[in-house]
Amino acid sequence: MQYTHIIVGAGSAGATLAARLTERNDTQVLLIEAGPDYRSAEAPTAMSSANPSEIITGANYEQFRYPKLLAKRTSAQDAQLYWRGRGLGGSSAINGQIAIRGVPADYDIWAEEGCEGWSYSDVLPYFNRLETDLQFGAAAYHGDSGPIPIYRASLNQWGPVDRVLGEGALDQGYEWAADHNAPDALGVSPYAINSLDAKRVSTNDAYIEPSRGRNNLSIRGGASVNKLTFDGDRATGIMLVSGEVIHGDKIILAAGAIHSPTILMRSGIGPEQHLKEIGIPLKHDLPVGENFQDHALINFVINLKPDHVPPTDFRHTNCCVRYSSGMSGAGPGDMLMLSMNRLGDSIGRNAAESQKNFGMLGVWVNECYSRGTVRLNSADPTVEPEINANMLSDVRDLERLRDGIERLSDIAGQPSMSVISESVVRVGDFKPFTECRKDADLDRWMMAHAGDTQHGSCTCRMGAENDDRTVVNSNCQVLGTEALYVIDASVMPNVPRANTHLTTVMIAEKMAEQL
Repeated sequence: MQYTHIIVGAGSAGATLAARLTERNDTQVLLIEAGPDYRSAEAPTAMSSANPSEIITGANYEQFRYPKLLAKRTSAQDAQLYWRGRGLGGSSAINGQIAIRGVPADYDIWAEEGCEGWSYSDVLPYFNRLETDLQFGAAAYHGDSGPIPIYRASLNQWGPVDRVLGEGALDQGYEWAADHNAPDALGVSPYAINSLDAKRVSTNDAYIEPSRGRNNLSIRGGASVNKLTFDGDRATGIMLVSGEVIHGDKIILAAGAIHSPTILMRSGIGPEQHLKEIGIPLKHDLPVGENFQDHALINFVINLKPDHVPPTDFRHTNCCVRYSSGMSGAGPGDMLMLSMNRLGDSIGRNAAESQKNFGMLGVWVNECYSRGTVRLNSADPTVEPEINANMLSDVRDLERLRDGIERLSDIAGQPSMSVISESVVRVGDFKPFTECRKDADLDRWMMAHAGDTQHGSCTCRMGAENDDRTVVNSNCQVLGTEALYVIDASVMPNVPRANTHLTTVMIAEKMAEQL
């Protein structure tokens, strides 16, 4: 069969594209996914849980992740597991279900840097289209009839660490912002969450499940893509790891910020010197795999008193504080503080069972300047790539994270913290949190223990065609090629000041209409 569109990857972008493109009767779409194809009703209970801890750490669920994918966060760290979703819904099926947008300035900067048609006013209709905001849907900057329900826990549903962060930040003078997704909203907010009745709504649930009966949609799970096929500069299809070749009129890579660039590089599209080292013939010299970004995060462990340990499936986080540091030339909302009521973050993978009754407070660099790389380790498609996130390599990120720790220590020092916790300590040396701001060696410790937020992006950067950082143009078409597109988080010019899921869905909504 000749497909009009082949979509590689069924995650936040790919699932959205497949559903929207098959709303037209003149399309024939093949959705290819490396992980399992499953119906929403077949998803394990751990996947739908309000707390993602088990689905992202449980040994029984490795089929929904990439267990051999590693990333080096900073130059002072060894590579560790990097969580990416695998299977229908991709990372939207295992992430924290956070449904927040970047600030308007994020998208205006995209447009200013050569991404024509991607300003805040340009993308707002697509943010609205994807959502049903259950609280603020009547507002002009929200949607009330989209596939993804947007929910916010009421204050009486917040956990102990949520309350300490929210009340402590308000006491410190941060403002209350009931709708984190309102334009220019800053301060203490309930997280917007893509769930309904305390159950996750992934893009598999929201987009693919309602589209399953369409005759023009074919889905193949368990099918990993090796590389692309070409006739001259025109993409004609994909070659699976098995050697099977499938042809299509338009080829769309939606495999995410890690695997979309690796498919391009194995196809000969990437940095000339790197491909030469790997032994791959060059087709187009483009900065594929450059510009990687993720939000650098520092967490502190709260040893909860027994009476304040929530149940296992309790929502792990409901509160965040997005604020402006006023430092390093950064814009509004350049930093974010967050709460964790239960285990549900990367430090948990190293915790013994007896240590799992803890919560966390964290702060991350929301507007990033540091950039890293994704590189092939081999031309063999079964070998995972090398991720060097290079976090905190730009001093502007390091100094604002240092300031964030000082701000967080003011909140952790409030009397309400001693009500719920035995102690608050930092990862690594378990030094009391309130002493961290006095630590002359704080920068070294941050470099040694900074984590990521699973917000990988920017490795197939969108931009002006005369910009040497550009991989795809404003229509997400790979430079120098025909009929080849990348549509996922990898095309973001800069990571937004927010979790990346909603922005990725927005990109797919916009591009589905353009295609």
